[in-house]
Amino acid sequence: MRLRREQVVATALRLLNDVGLDALTMRRLGQELDVQAATLYWHIKNKEELLDAMAEAMLAGCAESVPAALSGMERAADMAERLRRALLAHRDGARVFAGTYVAQDNTLRVSEVLLGALSGAGLSPRAAAWGCWSIVYYVIGFTLEEQALVVRPGADPGKADPALFRAAVERGAYPHLAAALPHLLSTDTDARFRYGLALILKGLEAELEGAPRPRESKSPPHAGAKKRAPRRIG
Repeated sequence: MRLRREQVVATALRLLNDVGLDALTMRRLGQELDVQAATLYWHIKNKEELLDAMAEAMLAGCAESVPAALSGMERAADMAERLRRALLAHRDGARVFAGTYVAQDNTLRVSEVLLGALSGAGLSPRAAAWGCWSIVYYVIGFTLEEQALVVRPGADPGKADPALFRAAVERGAYPHLAAALPHLLSTDTDARFRYGLALILKGLEAELEGAPRPRESKSPPHAGAKKRAPRRIG
């Protein structure tokens, strides 16, 4: 059967879920597809291009059916949630996505919806663009940490063991850490994500509140009103 690029990318995503990003190599992918290196490189020239293609594939359907009834900021929050779920759907998904610069349909649609939501909320083009970047960076960073702390079944939790953190705090002079410990060790990552996202969106809304309001246009003079002659200067 003739190998297709879509098949290469789909196999790479499946292999990613099995072995993780560090073990995903072009050689391993070729073995999985049972093809020679020359055949594989005909479709994907290097690992950087492979990661771009995987990142693009992960966002398939991410920007579809966004509720139209939501406000601009609500649509932005919804898009951020969708992006996070798309990255979480794949092992090391945030690591794959980070640093890629893909100008293809799935990625562009996500950016278009997010930027359109912020613009629709009334932000200036610069505020919408930089706000869009801030939200994407937050999603990637949060999800990177979230996935880094995932302990595979049967694996040693190592540094991710919350008991080690708790013990270190409780035996030292860290009163603020001790007071916040239940919240620092909270496993409700959904609530933590939404809290941080809300802070970003509130910051963007604050720009709207501080922005100068457009001047109201003056009503036209009465039809019978006498026009004034232009004032001479000098």
